[in-house]
Amino acid sequence: MPSINIALLRSAHDRLRVFRSIRQVRCHAVVLPLLLVAAFGLHAQEPTTQSTSNQKSEFIAPGIEHIQITRGYKSEKEGTGPWFINMLRIDLGRARLQMVHALDEAVGLETVSSMAARYRALAAVNSGYFRTIGTYRGDSVGTEVLHGKLLSEPNNVRAAAGLIERDGKQELIFGHLKFDGQVVAGARSTHTISGLNRPRVDNELIVFTPEFHRTTLTEPNGLELIVRRGGVVERRDLKGSSVIPADGFVISASGSARDWALAHLRSGARVELKLNLTPTETEMSPQWKQAASIIGGGPQLIKNGRIEITNAAEKILPSFVSDGHPRTAIAKLKSGQILLVTVDGRQPGESIGMSLNMLADLLIEFGATEAINLDGGGSTTMVIRNKLVNKPSDATGERPVSDVILIYPR
Repeated sequence: MPSINIALLRSAHDRLRVFRSIRQVRCHAVVLPLLLVAAFGLHAQEPTTQSTSNQKSEFIAPGIEHIQITRGYKSEKEGTGPWFINMLRIDLGRARLQMVHALDEAVGLETVSSMAARYRALAAVNSGYFRTIGTYRGDSVGTEVLHGKLLSEPNNVRAAAGLIERDGKQELIFGHLKFDGQVVAGARSTHTISGLNRPRVDNELIVFTPEFHRTTLTEPNGLELIVRRGGVVERRDLKGSSVIPADGFVISASGSARDWALAHLRSGARVELKLNLTPTETEMSPQWKQAASIIGGGPQLIKNGRIEITNAAEKILPSFVSDGHPRTAIAKLKSGQILLVTVDGRQPGESIGMSLNMLADLLIEFGATEAINLDGGGSTTMVIRNKLVNKPSDATGERPVSDVILIYPR
């Protein structure tokens, strides 16, 4: 058995790596607790009653395993923990996933528990980022595709997970997506689409689809064009929120985009939308075209079985990576199974949260080959059989969120 130099274990990240290696070593039942004490930087004379690791698992349905882990212990040093972790290990051959939005619209908030109950799911976790305040609360900040319809464009080309469904089977893919959209007026003029189903700012052209809400919720400082069956049926200038037709969409423009629309989109004009999502990993293009549901997150944590955190490319602050927070993540394992993970945080003595490096290391420990971070903080929630199994960090309890991933047995 290799020796362990405690002086080299300078961080919780190092201790977690050593802990993982120790777990893989077959040893005598008396020797193992001593090694666990060493791995977490404890002196032999310290009380052995301090908890270093406890893990239990239960198959809650065929192909769906719930794993609950407590690691570390409370001390003056954050590197000792504790960490409270919940996992769902899912075999997509025997179970299935579904991505849904709160209130069944592209805007609005609802708790994970509520969505799990409404959809009669066995389990659920929170997923994508969203606007937390204002008129557009619950609007996704990042890629969202549900049932093959694009609800929200990518944000800073951040990491996303896509769900492919074919022949009664599902496959999960990971990557980075970028958006390109245009409004085509007749055959003569085009204008770039700034975004979908989100607040409009100066000089932007935003498209609102029926999946968003009953109306656009916009301020009366722009032009809105009601389009039905490919033609402009009404122009509403400086009037604000417009009703979105079930058989069409609304083009909402301000500033220079409004000037273009006034000139080229008169009543009766023919209009075409061109909306494209393309992966930066171009070799994945055929797979992404098959993804009927996509949820954005970020940053990427693991690629091809190695830790590769892409926060700089995704314009995410280094402190978001290095600080300990409640976390939610989704991963694909070497076995082909899917892993959904929550780590509680901001609760000294119960669970302090993890940096993204620690989270990635935990996922590698369980065999992850691809993984992305999802919305964390107070949003981090896991529900099983209509019961919270983690402890959300908000003082008010479970936080309403925008999106969830639902889990069902087949």
